[in-house]
Amino acid sequence: MSEKFDVIIIGAGAAGLMCAAEAGKRGRRVLVVDHAKKPGRKILISGGGRCNFTNYDVSANNYLCQNPHFVKSALSQYTNWDFISLVSKYGIEFEERDHGQLFCLDSAKDIVSMLLSECALTNNVELRYQQQIVSIEKTEQGFVLQGNFQSIECSSLVIATGGLSMPKLGATPFGYKVAEQFGLPVLPTSAGLVPFTLHKQDKEDFAELSGIAIPSEITAQNGTVFKEALLFTHRGLSGPAVLQISSFWRAGQAVTINLVPEADVSELLTRSREKHPNQSLKNTLAKVLPKRLVEVLIERKELIDKPLKQFNDKQLSAIAQHLEQWNVAPNGTEGYRTAEVTLGGVDTDSLSSKTMECKQVPGLYFVGEVMDVTGWLGGYNFQWCWSSGFAAGQWV
Repeated sequence: MSEKFDVIIIGAGAAGLMCAAEAGKRGRRVLVVDHAKKPGRKILISGGGRCNFTNYDVSANNYLCQNPHFVKSALSQYTNWDFISLVSKYGIEFEERDHGQLFCLDSAKDIVSMLLSECALTNNVELRYQQQIVSIEKTEQGFVLQGNFQSIECSSLVIATGGLSMPKLGATPFGYKVAEQFGLPVLPTSAGLVPFTLHKQDKEDFAELSGIAIPSEITAQNGTVFKEALLFTHRGLSGPAVLQISSFWRAGQAVTINLVPEADVSELLTRSREKHPNQSLKNTLAKVLPKRLVEVLIERKELIDKPLKQFNDKQLSAIAQHLEQWNVAPNGTEGYRTAEVTLGGVDTDSLSSKTMECKQVPGLYFVGEVMDVTGWLGGYNFQWCWSSGFAAGQWV
């Protein structure tokens, strides 16, 4: 004999818990199942354990999706301000960091506790962990799930299983396989918001700079500009600027970086040559860049170190341009192991932007990261989880 629920949600992460809470408030009998031992694992480790839960400035422009209009409906149904109000209602203290990013002052556990409390407002939501699903079958009434449990049935099934990023937290391609089972296209996936690795020579040259961070400005292929910190690591390049640009990068492409976005290097070099003609290029540039970085660029013969008086105007201009348009060709990325998100996923053209329901399979919904929606770094991916989870929760 099967257990029967109105709604079964696979995945007890950000989107799944949000959807469960909303469906429960509507009087729907909801079961949330997850293969992990506890809920919200990705929430708990995000933002260094402080969870960058949303941003003060959220729009469709902050998302990558093959259909750029898809995100608008859900983001308007449940805005960043709605989530901020919920956080405030629970007395969770938070702080604003760069670019409007909002983090818990205490712990990401506060966000998970809040979501679980929302689920518990009614007696309609049940959560079960360490549940392995073996098969999903569509019936006239809805769906039947089989696994390491007795058969369970529902009229609405929500896939909130996330992407492939951070497999150590239990990420699997389960959601994509469900989509394919029911004939939904799945767009190619790749790691997003992820550090770059470098080719062997570049990696060796820059290895000793590991831990050095500098302000930078990186331009994406589509012209999007990110002005954030760049961090040299023992494997390659990281930091917010690199994580942001990685979502736009494709294998084989070079990346253009302004290493001195806060300085007018051309003016610095010209003025310094007038006042201190015998000063070396290295010591002059050390005023606006870490000295060790300048030394590495000289060792790589990207720059020539000699007294400023030995450079003519054209040469000084070329030096400034080189630093403002520094090119590096990544070898690749660190992959899903350290990626914060997964690019690609379930094709949004197959889903209703208002309800997240499959157009061809009534009763089947997809929410959160499993679909082809990827936010920028800065709280946007969690906001998509809240918004898409809320939207589906009104209809399941």
